[in-house]
Amino acid sequence: MSHKHPIIAITGSSGAGTSSVTRTFENIFRREGVHAAVIEGDSFHRYDRKEMRARQADAEQRGDKHFSHFSAANNLFPELEQLFRSYSESGTGKRRKYLHDPVEAAPYKQDPGTFTPWEELPGDTDMLFYEGLHGAVVTPEVNIAKYPDLLIGVVPVINLEWIQKLYRDKHVRGYSAEAVTDTILRRMPDYVNFICPQFAHTHVNFQRVPVVDTSNPFIARDIPSADESVCVIRFANPKGIDFQYLLNMINNSWMSRANTVVVPGGKMELAMQLIFTPFIWRMVERRRAAVGAL
Repeated sequence: MSHKHPIIAITGSSGAGTSSVTRTFENIFRREGVHAAVIEGDSFHRYDRKEMRARQADAEQRGDKHFSHFSAANNLFPELEQLFRSYSESGTGKRRKYLHDPVEAAPYKQDPGTFTPWEELPGDTDMLFYEGLHGAVVTPEVNIAKYPDLLIGVVPVINLEWIQKLYRDKHVRGYSAEAVTDTILRRMPDYVNFICPQFAHTHVNFQRVPVVDTSNPFIARDIPSADESVCVIRFANPKGIDFQYLLNMINNSWMSRANTVVVPGGKMELAMQLIFTPFIWRMVERRRAAVGAL
């Protein structure tokens, strides 16, 4: 953690909804005039799309049915840890982009599914903002979770997560339901070993829970709407959190435990704005004090 060079990290599985949380932070940054260096977790995959497919096919021929993007072998964990360490110490580091589709790839004149070259971070940023799969990974070799000043988990209940992934990958990325289901099954061991353990290290977790039937996510036609769900917000350390203020500001919210608030699903973004705007204020104030003390 660093007062001078703070880091915010959002971590969650594919289809969990981390991109929606990122948009909320982008709105806060814009409103508060915060210049953040944005890091996309997909850019720390080890292989581009073409090579990943080739390696997956090879793994299946060898009888490995669990080759996935979630594992340590297929990601650059040491490089991600080095970025966090370097930024926290000096505000520097290297990043690149993963180009998901033709629209993202066009400005770079590259094929979709490839990486842009590594480049230095801008030198005048207020903080680093990471969104991806592995912002809180801890293994015997690396400890990425110790660097963020604010570490947020996005964890829908598993059936909802699968519904969201199925919908996105079928309707946005053009995959068949069978292909998405195969991906979910292949990733399950790495999901248990590399995704779930991260949420023991997060400072705040947001878990969306549908209040409609999602018992068979593989036949669901639509994603349950925000109004068809509630959001469970758990604070690892509730000290300093003004729960009464949150309850007063968000109608129909309640506390289910001493460190947990439940809000209507449609109020999730409002809850994030109320919770995280003061966090960002404090980060900016501490950074200014640290820079001014030099």
